[in-house]
Amino acid sequence: MTSTPDLAAVSLQRLTYTYPATDRPALDDITLDIPAGQFCAVVGRNGAGKSTLCYTVAGFVPHFYHGALAGGLRVAGVDVPAASLAALAGRVGLVFANPFNQITGARFTVREEVAFGLENLGVPRPEMSARIDEVLALAGLTGLADRSPYALSGGQQQRLAIASVIVMRPQVLVLDEPTSQLDPVGTREVFEALHRLARSGGAAAETTVVLAEHKLEWIAVYADRVIVLDRGRIVRDGPPAEVLADPALADYGLTPTRYTAAARLAAGRGLVFVDRPLPVTLEQAITYFEDKRLSENPLGPVSDRAPGSVGDRPEQFLDRF
Repeated sequence: MTSTPDLAAVSLQRLTYTYPATDRPALDDITLDIPAGQFCAVVGRNGAGKSTLCYTVAGFVPHFYHGALAGGLRVAGVDVPAASLAALAGRVGLVFANPFNQITGARFTVREEVAFGLENLGVPRPEMSARIDEVLALAGLTGLADRSPYALSGGQQQRLAIASVIVMRPQVLVLDEPTSQLDPVGTREVFEALHRLARSGGAAAETTVVLAEHKLEWIAVYADRVIVLDRGRIVRDGPPAEVLADPALADYGLTPTRYTAAARLAAGRGLVFVDRPLPVTLEQAITYFEDKRLSENPLGPVSDRAPGSVGDRPEQFLDRF
């Protein structure tokens, strides 16, 4: 899945990158175009190259992490190898896995933390106040504006880290496994905040999101596109409903969502006879299992089988996962 490189917010053309003192490329001959405004998730097993791709898009490769870089790399209209990190900072924002690496510690409240970058840019006070209010609302932090950043939960701190980046109005927002240290509640908070930020107007208009993540059930709901990396190469690329239902995911160390697994199990046991793609989200699974064609079993109706046999209740498969 590609777009015209000149129109893409992120464009990698036959890009290969190798870290210093290593022989195997971390990214190997990657061609990738991400259009403006797309929410693109990058998945893969540990060591597949997800973080390296994030650092490359953000410009940390090659400007901070040195090594051998070959091929074309443009982000937000800038030739990354030829630009400085300072030049990229106004166009690309990076959020790390651990919010403690992002929070400055130099401010006493959430509002002041979000203001930190704008103050360094010399943004006028009236504009600064309006931008902070907007981003706090989008991140769901308005009610916590006067609280210390260190009094927040993990999910709230990660939303603060995201808000502190997005208030700078980057054209591209890169996130390297931002929910890896969060519980399910914190994970939901971050994904919902990202959804609001990426889809809203104002500060987040046309923001391109590049997210490295391993929680496929959330990616299935929120991402526009999923890229699977393996050994530094793109091995799958497409819409979540297509990529995440692919049986080949197991070859790349990935586990399907519980909804895909339930539907695959039901189909394998002869319960489901639905001519449609396997579900990857809860909503898709409900539709899949409620489809009227569930009863069109060529082996005969369920009532003809022995009581308690597999298939008496289609919904039992969802209950198990």
